[in-house]
Amino acid sequence: METNTKQVKSVWMFTREYGTLAGAGGVKDVAAQLSKTLARWTARKVHVVLPLYGFMDPIALGFEPLVDPDFPDRNLSYDIAMNYEARERTERIHVWAKISDRVRIYLLESERYREKAGVYTYTREEFQRESWKVQGAGHVDYFAMNVLLQKAGLELMVLLKQRPEIVHCHDGHTAIVPALMRELPGYRSYFRQTASVVTIHNAGIGYHQEVSDLNFVQAITGLPWRVINDSCLEHSFDPFIAAGKYCTMTTVSENYARELQETEDDYLTGWLGHRLKDINVTIHGITNGIDPADFDPSRSDTDGLAKTYDVSDLTDNLAGKAACKDDLLATLAQPPEEEENRVGFLSGKSQWPLYSFIGRLSTQKGVDILAEAVRLFLLNQANAQVVFLGNGGTYEESLLTDLAEDDLCRGRVCFLRGFDSGIANMVYAAGDFFVIPSRYEPCGLTDYIAQLFGNLPIVHHVGGLVKVVDGKTGFAYTENNPEILMETMVRAGEVYKNKKLMRQMQRDSVVKIERHHTWSQVMKSYSNLYKQGIEEQIQ
Repeated sequence: METNTKQVKSVWMFTREYGTLAGAGGVKDVAAQLSKTLARWTARKVHVVLPLYGFMDPIALGFEPLVDPDFPDRNLSYDIAMNYEARERTERIHVWAKISDRVRIYLLESERYREKAGVYTYTREEFQRESWKVQGAGHVDYFAMNVLLQKAGLELMVLLKQRPEIVHCHDGHTAIVPALMRELPGYRSYFRQTASVVTIHNAGIGYHQEVSDLNFVQAITGLPWRVINDSCLEHSFDPFIAAGKYCTMTTVSENYARELQETEDDYLTGWLGHRLKDINVTIHGITNGIDPADFDPSRSDTDGLAKTYDVSDLTDNLAGKAACKDDLLATLAQPPEEEENRVGFLSGKSQWPLYSFIGRLSTQKGVDILAEAVRLFLLNQANAQVVFLGNGGTYEESLLTDLAEDDLCRGRVCFLRGFDSGIANMVYAAGDFFVIPSRYEPCGLTDYIAQLFGNLPIVHHVGGLVKVVDGKTGFAYTENNPEILMETMVRAGEVYKNKKLMRQMQRDSVVKIERHHTWSQVMKSYSNLYKQGIEEQIQ
């Protein structure tokens, strides 16, 4: 089959997150930006399928009910078999659709999705209504949510008579699709000319979407027992293992792919990478890209900015960035009111370096390491301040709350609980240094975003964070403990005093992104991988 010169023109994406519609991590950015970039090729059709969660208003978001192609006088709805062990049952799906940036997006509405106030976990509000829905804990029916999305998405393609060349599945939430396409009788012949790609966004323990109840897996998926038994990792059904035999597998940076299959760091995944290697599955690494226009502080329409500025222009002295810093410090200068989602305040001067953190508050992100490093740092650095933005588990939130309320940190540490894109941009723009102490990091997008705002990253040099060049585009350290992180923060503070060097590093960071890490560049790697997948899978 001659595909090496042929453009792949039809791609369907399966994802639990997408852009500003629904997000909890980097998957939302990858799914949206890759889809939009692929769709810019005028002959290419890109479709995206994701759930309609309870926090989404489809009409306000510009979606309309999808008309049934076979019955134009009614809206499309259909039933999906979602059997439990010894109990046959179905769930009803309604479909909403719109075109955005040339991408056709479908929202799948069901009772199971409508009752969820968060993408993956229960929210504070859900916990307050029903105490068993612990804030930050994963949905108890996570596997059923995943299976419903995958089955309903495949059925939607059949109903719309769509036979794409590539189905691209994002993370373990959608990784069973390749097995369903090849093993279920109704789909096997229909999708015989469709290849699949599965991207591992995070291979860490807890992210695989594994299930130990194999009888339940067989009942709800309909997969043959031989597939289920061959797809186990430590006696649990693992969607990534199930996908391996039927797809081309990727992860979100070259270095993370290497760590998964060539190093002992794979223990952090429960040895998923080595298990895949044992069954002859190669994980291809493609480092995520970014669309700099989405995070451009020189644009007046960039949300949250007090003033504009251009990091890439060395003649710009970044007075606009200084104004953004002044604006944030003024906002956080007083102790918070009781009703605010804020702990602590910042009473320091704008001339002091501002260290920042934005992200999910979890063990993976090294929040505990950072909290202790900040405590050590502020013991020795009188003229510095730190701002955190994020939410997560109660343990991590309590760590930052205690830190901000500590007498040592009073007036120098502020914790903004929750997430808002406008506030995030304010923090990115105000910050001088952006700390990423992740224990492991498949790619990292916040380092890109921080660099685009002139906020130099301080990173644990692991996974995709190796793209930060120490002393050139940020600061890096290899031994991830509070003492070493504190020393690296001190080293960054010394560079802060050298305004010329600081400005050069800020510019070099943006130039590196524009030359190597835009989605226009990364898309070429995916296009080549799609062609390779078709060659290998379609016989």
